[in-house]
Amino acid sequence: MRVWVDLTNSPHVLVLAPIIRRLERQGHEVQVTARDFAQTLELCERLGIGYYAVGHHRGAAVTDKARGLVDRSWQLVRFAMRRRFDLAIGHGSNDISVAAKLLRIPCSTMFDYEWATVQHSVNCRLAQAVVVPDVIPVQRLARYGATDKLRRYPGLKEEYYLYDFEPDPKVLSELGLDPAEPIAVVRTPPAVSLYHRFENDLFGQVLMRLQGTQTVVLPRTPQQREELSRTGGFLVPEHAIDAQSLIAYADLVVSAGGTMNREAVALGTPVFTVFEGRLGAVDERLIEEGRLRRLERPQDVVLAKRPEGQRGLQRIRRNPRLLVDLLSSPATA
Repeated sequence: MRVWVDLTNSPHVLVLAPIIRRLERQGHEVQVTARDFAQTLELCERLGIGYYAVGHHRGAAVTDKARGLVDRSWQLVRFAMRRRFDLAIGHGSNDISVAAKLLRIPCSTMFDYEWATVQHSVNCRLAQAVVVPDVIPVQRLARYGATDKLRRYPGLKEEYYLYDFEPDPKVLSELGLDPAEPIAVVRTPPAVSLYHRFENDLFGQVLMRLQGTQTVVLPRTPQQREELSRTGGFLVPEHAIDAQSLIAYADLVVSAGGTMNREAVALGTPVFTVFEGRLGAVDERLIEEGRLRRLERPQDVVLAKRPEGQRGLQRIRRNPRLLVDLLSSPATA
């Protein structure tokens, strides 16, 4: 089987890397397209995933997104039209869903946050399989036309792609961290500028509280990196790092993004969410279970060393073979 995988954002590289490897071990030919956005290409290179760079991020405005969808989908059509793919796979990638539909290639999409209305209104209607966590109520997905296409899995997607992951202590020395002292990892919010946040909101107050400690801040954009560097008092990596190992060794994670929160949960690291949008069913369940905490006051952030015996106690490993089977279902039906 010839399989086409499209990666549009850096977290998707981590999610789909074990899927790609398992498909290749099964004897399938896999080709990957990747969008030049965030650290997507850099992560592909670090993980040894060969890729064709196709397109780039066009901006956050609705008109920019629409223009980017049209332009990149057409670029993907030209990439794939002579390659005779049997299956297309994306993680919330509207681009590959549109291109696969135009080329009549069976397509699977996956996601774990149900409130991205515009995105899911496109990919759910165009794809033949919609792979989601079973905790998301079916009625929340009905508006996208996904009901009869759903392929549901238990647990977190992070528990699958971190199935055989073991943390590498090398990341600590690479960043100059002292493992005997507390370590915090912070992921910035999607907002382009952080400048106003350093004093005016909860996330900014958290940054100020952690300033001067062993806190690694992972920015989303070059502009955020520059602002953090000017502020000082944080470790701000210049390039893509082994973030999963860092999270596993950390004593605390504070993140405005969903993937890093759930990676911390999957690896058994204490984690606060400062996500400002509408909570999805996955995070609602994690908060209900006490595996994820919603930060309400900056003083709740206390950086202290975890007892060594507590590391990874709540870790759950799930074999990614199930996700491969669910994603492959349109081509094997």
